[in-house]
Amino acid sequence: MRLKEKKIIALVSPDFEDLELWYPVMRLQEEGAVVHLVGEKKGETYIGKYGVPAQSDYAFNEIKAADYDAILVPGGWAPDKLRRYPEVLEMVRKMDKAQKPIGQICHAGWVLISAGILKGRQVTSTPGIKDDMVNAGATWHDEPVVVDGHIISSRRPPDLPPYAKAFADALANQK
Repeated sequence: MRLKEKKIIALVSPDFEDLELWYPVMRLQEEGAVVHLVGEKKGETYIGKYGVPAQSDYAFNEIKAADYDAILVPGGWAPDKLRRYPEVLEMVRKMDKAQKPIGQICHAGWVLISAGILKGRQVTSTPGIKDDMVNAGATWHDEPVVVDGHIISSRRPPDLPPYAKAFADALANQK
């Protein structure tokens, strides 16, 4: 229970990649963390790419990044929608400024690109957005997980075990 008392935001939007949301959420909960699903609307049920539902606990505008220890951004097609919300980008910027763990997998890099926080960073993602990551100023690596300070990035569902572990480790070691 090394993550007891830790609070994490997990962003949700339609067409999130089911495993990329639920695997890290459950892994963190197993270690005692409280994970709040946060979407455009409170109490809304969002459906993942493969039909798995996720009901939001809060709306973007109801929470403050300062009240949380970390943020998770799942992949799928949801990041293309999530990056259009100023509240989401502001959350990510505040987490970055406070050096709190930011987890991003697959297409989730789009959100970090739109938040403008990738210049000079070491990252990975799905190869499909490699050019986007590089054009945002990041150095891209084709590895299961890349940890650059508080930013933990991963490529795709087969990389979930090392990604979730790296994120939990970063959260546990947070000062």
